[in-house]
Amino acid sequence: MTKLRKVVLAYSGGLDTSVILKWLIEKYDVEVIAFSADVGQQEDLNLVREKALKTGASKTYVLDVKREFLEDYCFRALKAQALYEGKYPLGTALNRPIISKYLVKIAEEEGADAVVHGSTGKGNDQVRFETSVRALNPNLEVLAPVRDWEFKSREEEIEYALKHGIPVEITKDKPYSIDRNIWSISIECGILEDPWVEPPEDAFLITKNPKFAPDEPEYLTVEFDKGIPVGINGETLDPVMLMEKLNEIGSRHGVGRIDIVENRLVGIKSREVYEAPGATILYVAHKELERMCLDRETFRFKEYLSIKYAELVYYGLWFTPIKEGLDAFMDKVNETLSGEVRLKLYKGSVTPVGRRSKYSLYDYELATYDVKDTFDHKAGEGFCKIWSIPYSILARKKKD
Repeated sequence: MTKLRKVVLAYSGGLDTSVILKWLIEKYDVEVIAFSADVGQQEDLNLVREKALKTGASKTYVLDVKREFLEDYCFRALKAQALYEGKYPLGTALNRPIISKYLVKIAEEEGADAVVHGSTGKGNDQVRFETSVRALNPNLEVLAPVRDWEFKSREEEIEYALKHGIPVEITKDKPYSIDRNIWSISIECGILEDPWVEPPEDAFLITKNPKFAPDEPEYLTVEFDKGIPVGINGETLDPVMLMEKLNEIGSRHGVGRIDIVENRLVGIKSREVYEAPGATILYVAHKELERMCLDRETFRFKEYLSIKYAELVYYGLWFTPIKEGLDAFMDKVNETLSGEVRLKLYKGSVTPVGRRSKYSLYDYELATYDVKDTFDHKAGEGFCKIWSIPYSILARKKKD
């Protein structure tokens, strides 16, 4: 590795990145610029900025990217119905490429030699950061101190932090590792590492236990324009306000708790707990518009591509040709996904109870069994005979 003069660190203000900041200065005698992205983690980033400067950063960037995060990342995943292994709405996986984008941008503007992230050697985020950075600027070096440094445990990190006057918030009473943004919250470590143990209530940040949710259901209407959510209950809202409102409503009804043993990119299985009340509501509503407005073959082919899209996001392949190609397909398919979906929220569940769209392929006169039925029932006889020809032939051959 060449001599480093200046690096840009993805800085959260947590234990790992705070220790990294000081460790980089001590080990490499390098100038460290700290970058913090506001993706809706509900923290006072002015305090994060102050902590970075006190810990030794020469300069800090704090950028509010919530709207861009929703519009250009989360809503694209929504249009694709991308749920990793059928459950995880990819909140953490989606915010890594936008953080990487600004790491690269700041590094280029500041003339930095490298960017730095705080991911471990067995997690997914190392791949997401490094693949994204190299796809955007292959000339930048990427450092991952947690993979290389001398600390063998978080206790040793805490000792180092206290030695250097860095405030520490991790305690035995708060053992969880939490990554929060406006789309979802990822929760791991502590007792959650035993996949047999039910997640304790103190692991959850925002969602109410469904047992204590309101005893009366709440009805909610979500409006979409070309697959993008634009309003709630007849009120048009900007993306951030819409998401904050859905998170508040969903949390109140215990919606969006996810408990999954998932396959990490590096090959190991990991027990993860997520909270995604707003995202859960949107995925259910968007799927209903698909059912109404897409023809059968497009609907089913899109379901296959949704799995692939989710894998690409999870694997850190956001800035790649295949993902751009899939986005073009998803944009085309979502052109007719405009309309409204009515949902019932009750005790942790989200149930679609109504849907309407000017692009709906539902034809009442073909579907009904009442006197307005226009379906040609006689055509069914010939259709059934033709449909069953292969199986009639197979039966005769077996008999012979």
